[in-house]
Amino acid sequence: MLGLLITLIIAIVIGMIGSAIAPGGMPGGILGAMLAGLVGAWIGHGLFGTWGPVIADFAIVPAIIGAAIFVFLLTLISKGLRSAT
Repeated sequence: MLGLLITLIIAIVIGMIGSAIAPGGMPGGILGAMLAGLVGAWIGHGLFGTWGPVIADFAIVPAIIGAAIFVFLLTLISKGLRSAT
C-alpha cells in the first residue's frame, strides 16, 4: 500500500513538472497532474527508455519529457476541438 502511495505522489510531481514545461498546462489539478505523470512515464519509457535517476520505478527524466509531450498533445487536441465548433 505504501508503494502505491509513493508511486502516485511521484506521478503527481512528474505531471506538475511536465505541465509547467509544456505550453497550455494540464487541466484537472492534482488528478490531471497524476494522469499526466502516469501517462508521461509510459510515453517517456517507450520513446527514451530508462536512463537517468530512477525513483519508485519511474525513470525521472524520460517521464518528465513524456509528461510534457502528453500535456502538449492534449493542448493541441483541445484547441483543435474548440476551433472546430
